[in-house]
Amino acid sequence: MSFQVAMFYLFAAILLSSAAMVVTIRNPVKAVLFLVLAFVSAASLWILLEAEFLAIVLVLVYVGAVMVLFLFVVMMIDVNLAALKEGFVRYLPLGGIVALLMVVEMGLVVGPRRFGLARVPAPAAFGPHYDNTRVLGRLLYTVYVYPFELAAVILLVAIVAAIAPTMRRRPDTKYQDAARQVSVTARQRLRMIKMPAEPKIPSEPKA
Repeated sequence: MSFQVAMFYLFAAILLSSAAMVVTIRNPVKAVLFLVLAFVSAASLWILLEAEFLAIVLVLVYVGAVMVLFLFVVMMIDVNLAALKEGFVRYLPLGGIVALLMVVEMGLVVGPRRFGLARVPAPAAFGPHYDNTRVLGRLLYTVYVYPFELAAVILLVAIVAAIAPTMRRRPDTKYQDAARQVSVTARQRLRMIKMPAEPKIPSEPKA
């Protein structure tokens, strides 16, 4: 067994075990940390496939941004662990059967009979001057430019759809008007009020 094959099986075992821990562990903070480990293992597999750009993007975007945000949110909110794991044992046999069926279906679709080395041989190793970032960018902006732009439009529509419900006007909500704030003069910001002086209250004598 070569070193590359041994590293593949090692990272694949870590990925599967960490993904299983995400689903089965009780502590949500530990579940997020195991999900981070799963992402790092997947990035290591991509590095073995000489897709360094995708591996770095996975680590920077998901591990460095999304998962850190999830971790802070989970740590700040008060998660009811009892309600979160309620019914886990009851639905465990059904979940196991569904997971087994998914594994069997994936094995039939992407198994060695269809995607084995006999049908899809391993690609030739590239030289030291190979830049997969340049090749990926060239493919995205030449061959797959229309699907890439379509995906960008779909993401933009999703962002607008997520922000639009927060822009509705409510009568009981206070809003800031930037135009009125900028047009306010100094006399309007400070108002002098003349009040009559009050007489000094004599202090009570000490006993």
